Amino acid sequence: MVIGVYSSFLIPREEEPQINVPMADIFVGYPGASPTEVESRVTQPLEKIISNIKGVEYVYSTSMNGQGMVIVQFYVGEDIERSFVKLYNEIDKHMDIMPEGVTMPLVKTRAIDDVPILGLTLWSETYDDYQLKLITQELSDEIEKVNEVSATKTIGGRNRQLRVVLDKDKMAESGLDFLSISQMIKANNQQLSAGSFNKGDTEFTIKTGNFLTSVEDVENLVVGVQQNTPVYLNQGSR
Repeated sequence: MVIGVYSSFLIPREEEPQINVPMADIFVGYPGASPTEVESRVTQPLEKIISNIKGVEYVYSTSMNGQGMVIVQFYVGEDIERSFVKLYNEIDKHMDIMPEGVTMPLVKTRAIDDVPILGLTLWSETYDDYQLKLITQELSDEIEKVNEVSATKTIGGRNRQLRVVLDKDKMAESGLDFLSISQMIKANNQQLSAGSFNKGDTEFTIKTGNFLTSVEDVENLVVGVQQNTPVYLNQGSR
């Protein structure tokens, strides 16, 4: 016993030992799909693929509207570089089983220092997912004001969006289709640099176009011309 206690003082120790635990977050987009569809067609197949990689300890996934996230963690001590190479290769090899419309997975690697020390879940029977996300953002801003807080991350919720519901009968009357209207909306929702010029000791930057900022901006978009008369988006939607 005395020898054991004496030996423990002689063994070199680190105050903050470095532990290798390869981890990664995998983000996949599936525009237009419901959380149930994302889970059954994207995240569950990904979980099975990743679980078969040698050295993986556990896999966890979250499915949301139009996107999913898979969290993978390897066993402690696994080589970080080799683990991520195996992960990339396995995902790339099985992309052919993913349904059409799925975006290429984005893999964000993490280290043991990136593990969150606190997780908060907001839920309500009164507020919807969009309102909860607004509350979450305000809460996140307040948490980041606390000293020594490195970063916060919000998962879930719904971003502010504007839906355009087109009327096929009105589109037929105007000689328009879904694709052409979609292209016109994208073309009008951008701002480009058109160069600059100098006057005296001042440089002026020229920009063309504006981003859509309100419902009225979208409704008043010209999406076509019929008999020399402009056709506005609100004429073909409901």
